[in-house]
Amino acid sequence: MTEPTTLAKEAVMEWKLELIVLPVADVDRAKQFYAEQLGFKLEVDYQPTEDFRVVQLTPVGSRCSVALMRNHEAAGSVKGLHLMVTDIDAARTELAGRGIEVSEVFHFENGQQRSGPDPQRGDYNSFASFSDPDGNEWLVQERKKDPYES
Repeated sequence: MTEPTTLAKEAVMEWKLELIVLPVADVDRAKQFYAEQLGFKLEVDYQPTEDFRVVQLTPVGSRCSVALMRNHEAAGSVKGLHLMVTDIDAARTELAGRGIEVSEVFHFENGQQRSGPDPQRGDYNSFASFSDPDGNEWLVQERKKDPYES
């Protein structure tokens, strides 16, 4: 007779994305855009030397921050960052009211981009887009419920 085997529960490593570096040409201009226009919370503005500065900001309600780093060659090269919201129309109105050039709301239907929000208002299918002053591109995406809420 053989002994019953016990499967050891494997420890699962958690991987938490908490910081994305955005290359910008002018840190002060980018800081103004993200803090004052977008309303991101300024977490850090540290400059120990003339050539090194870290500015870290966090979108309201986010667990992930952005760090603005001066890099003229790569400025504007980040594409496809997503900000999740529960109401795409309200988010677009707020961005426009903050003086940000934001696209009209759009969705995808049969693989084609269409004007307006998703007719069924399904999660992950209504968008608006904007860019920062350097050309880093953002998508705002609607998801009705925050999966981190209980």
